[in-house]
Amino acid sequence: MGNASGSLKKHIETAQKTGALNFTDKGLDKFPSELVQVAGTLRNLDLSSNKLQSLPVNMGAFKILKSLNVSKNRLTELPQQFENLIKLEILNLSFNSISALPQGFSKLKNLKEIDLSHNNLTDFPACLVGLKQLNLLNLNKNKITTIPDEVQGIEATEISLNENQISSISASIASCPRLKTLRLEENCLSLDAIPTQLLSDSGVSLLALDGNLFDSKSLDSLPGYDKYMDRYTAVKRKLD
Repeated sequence: MGNASGSLKKHIETAQKTGALNFTDKGLDKFPSELVQVAGTLRNLDLSSNKLQSLPVNMGAFKILKSLNVSKNRLTELPQQFENLIKLEILNLSFNSISALPQGFSKLKNLKEIDLSHNNLTDFPACLVGLKQLNLLNLNKNKITTIPDEVQGIEATEISLNENQISSISASIASCPRLKTLRLEENCLSLDAIPTQLLSDSGVSLLALDGNLFDSKSLDSLPGYDKYMDRYTAVKRKLD
C-alpha cells in the first residue's frame, strides 16, 4: 500500500483518541487488518471510494461502531458477522454490487438510516422488518421488481425506491406504522398497480410516482385520493 500504509498508521493513532477514522479514496482493495487495533474504540468509520471487494469476517469486532460508510467500493456481499454491529445507527452501502443482505440484519436494532442505493438487489430486503429506530431507507437504483407483503413491518418514515423495476405493490404497504414519504419514481407501475389503501388508509403524505407507465395526474381518479390530498396539504401547511 506504500504511502497509504504510513498514512493509515497515523489515522489509527488519531482514531484511538477521537473514535473516528476517515480513509477515503486511498485505492484500498482489502479491508486493512490493522483496524482491528481500534475495534473497541471506533465509533465512526469511512472507507468510501476505495476498491474493497469484501469486508472481513471479524467485522463483528467493531461493536461500538455507530456510523459506517463503505459506499463506492466493489462489495458483492456482507459477512454474516455484520449482525454483531448492534450499535450501528447510520450505514452507507451505496454504489456497490450487493445482491442480497444477510438475515442477521434484523438484529441491528439501532439503525436509523440505511443507504443501499445503486446496488444489485432484486428482492425487497425483508430482513429490515422490525427495526424500530429506522427513519430513512434508500433503495434507489436497484433491480427490485415487487414490494412484498412483508413491507408492512418496515418502520421507516421514508422509503425511496426510485429507478427500480417495480411492477407490483402489496396493499399491506398501507399498514407501515410510520411511513410518511414513499418514492417510486421511474419504475414499471401501471395505474391499477397502485393499492387504493395506500391513498385511503395509510399515513403517507408524500407519494412520488412520476416516470411510471401512467400520467401521475391520473392518480386523482383512484378511490381514496381525496384522503391522500388532505394529508399532503396538512403537511405542506405545517412546512409553510
